[in-house]
Amino acid sequence: MDWQQYELEREQRLEVARDRVATMTLDELDVAHWDLMRFDTVWPYFERLRREAPVFYHENSIVGPFWSVTSYDHVKAVDTDPKRFSSEPTIGLTDVQGESDGGSFIAMDDPNHAKQRKAVAPVAAARNLAALAPTIRERVNNILDSLPVGEPFNWVERVSIELTTQMLATLFDFPFEDRYKLTRWSDIATTPRKAGLWNTLEERQAELDECLAYMTRLRDERIDKPGGFDLLSMLAHNEDTRDMSPRMFLGNLLLLIIGGNDTTRNSISGGVLAMNRFPEQFEELKANREKIPNAVAEIIRWQTPLAFMRRTTTEYVEIGGEVIPEGERVLMWYASGNRDETVFENADVLDIDRENARQHLSFGYGVHRCMGNRVAELQLNILWEEMLDRYSHIEVAGAPVRAISNFVRGYTHLPVKLHTVN
Repeated sequence: MDWQQYELEREQRLEVARDRVATMTLDELDVAHWDLMRFDTVWPYFERLRREAPVFYHENSIVGPFWSVTSYDHVKAVDTDPKRFSSEPTIGLTDVQGESDGGSFIAMDDPNHAKQRKAVAPVAAARNLAALAPTIRERVNNILDSLPVGEPFNWVERVSIELTTQMLATLFDFPFEDRYKLTRWSDIATTPRKAGLWNTLEERQAELDECLAYMTRLRDERIDKPGGFDLLSMLAHNEDTRDMSPRMFLGNLLLLIIGGNDTTRNSISGGVLAMNRFPEQFEELKANREKIPNAVAEIIRWQTPLAFMRRTTTEYVEIGGEVIPEGERVLMWYASGNRDETVFENADVLDIDRENARQHLSFGYGVHRCMGNRVAELQLNILWEEMLDRYSHIEVAGAPVRAISNFVRGYTHLPVKLHTVN
């Protein structure tokens, strides 16, 4: 299927979804079903919830009962109220996903969250970013040099995964020849059984145990070598993280691997897709390179690589005219908030001149705002700088294949053809 046919079929699927949503009761709307993300038809569901029930209880969801928060202001209100909306015991929705973050600082409340986050925060400090920039640019150029021109290839594999995996290896000071293990562990931790990467919980856990064993060996080698600026050395030398239990160590490892992988990787792919859907924006960017930083923020808003984060109520909470009991699962739908028309005009459109693009929710808000957001933005900025120097057009040459997940809004395949600057 070529790009034009794909876009036509996507519009047809959206139209069917709009018609279907219009005839459904609110109780029948299940925004957690992974097929809505997989086929990019979730938007009419979010639109109706924002309009009629921005805080809503899904009693009959495929993943069990939970509360949806879909409007921008309500998502922000939940994310900035960690006392009543706790990150413990997990920020994931399903039990399997919850095992991935169990014990990590993203699934903790303060003060423990702040202590463990502080241990690895220097990786995103301004000085470290300045030191990383030349390495990122070198890696980007090497990757782009290796790509064929005028021949179709999978952008996700050759660029999105390759760049983020190389940078993860750098941030962990991980053996470069084994770097693809990092991507594998990230995918194993975030994908459901339906995606086909694992068949049983035992198989999945065996791969995560491999991650723990490998990383434990590397960390132990660095315990007596102070001064390292990689993530493992930081965890090994900080008094609040050096004696973590194996479960907590694995949780933090997966958090850092996933955080360094999914946001950047899927924004790289999503940006190319968006520039094909809105080609006038690509032409505007080529003519005005100074707009790259805002364009990157807008791409991250439009893509929203992680669809939601979960919180758990610690008491009865009234929000949006609804009273949520204590102990309830509450999903902050970042993907919906980033398409809220009351905040982002023409929200479904990519607009590199959008004045409030940086107000997107993709990195979260408050104490749990993504620690590595600047690292992600730096990679995307440098990549677009170098691509604009080389290519007159990055053509999507076929149908993209989206990840089977209600959590990660990502791609497994994006066929493209490169056209060079004359």
